[in-house]
Amino acid sequence: MDAPPQDPAHAYHEVAAKIARAAKACGRDPGEVTLVAVSKQQPWEAIEPVLAAGQRVFGENRVQEAMQRWEDRREGLTLHLIGPLQSNKAREAVAFFDVVESLDREKLARALAEEIQKQGKAPRLYVQVNTGEEPQKAGVIPGEADAFIALCRTSFGLQPEGLMCIPPAEEPPGPHFALLGKIAARNGLAGLSMGMSGDFETAIRFGATSVRVGSAVFGARG
Repeated sequence: MDAPPQDPAHAYHEVAAKIARAAKACGRDPGEVTLVAVSKQQPWEAIEPVLAAGQRVFGENRVQEAMQRWEDRREGLTLHLIGPLQSNKAREAVAFFDVVESLDREKLARALAEEIQKQGKAPRLYVQVNTGEEPQKAGVIPGEADAFIALCRTSFGLQPEGLMCIPPAEEPPGPHFALLGKIAARNGLAGLSMGMSGDFETAIRFGATSVRVGSAVFGARG
């Protein structure tokens, strides 16, 4: 695994400043944009300085890894599950995470709804949209997003608060962010989780309410 940057806390403050500048440049309040620091696969020595610097929102890809890392450090934090979620992990995800960003199929919607009923605890939910229709990526394709959001609401009683996407790496992200914004608007969804280390400033211009930044804060993962 690659070594963390010399000063992750400094990198974190730089990213926070870039978020604020990007928001102000398009007439938005920087407080409208949440930085989700993507701590997945990062060593604790990279995460700890960022936590000490005041960051309280973190993103993880895997349920078990997140539980091992954060279970004893959970107080005062908001944890986002940003990776694909297997339906057989719904129980743990509902119990542990504040936000699940990868709702993308009926089987998972059913499993989450059942666990929310059992546990009496409901994480905030984002529907993941595969804007590039890439076969290797999770997410509902854009043409089926409206129907899936309606299914979540009417059949399972789920109330997603927004949408998430990961644009294709080889394409300009702007059109994908714009597409996600259109789907959200016509479905009455306010949350837009989009933008990562290389394109979060662009995402903010297109209305992102949260950006998922990992390597720009913590350094490259191994």
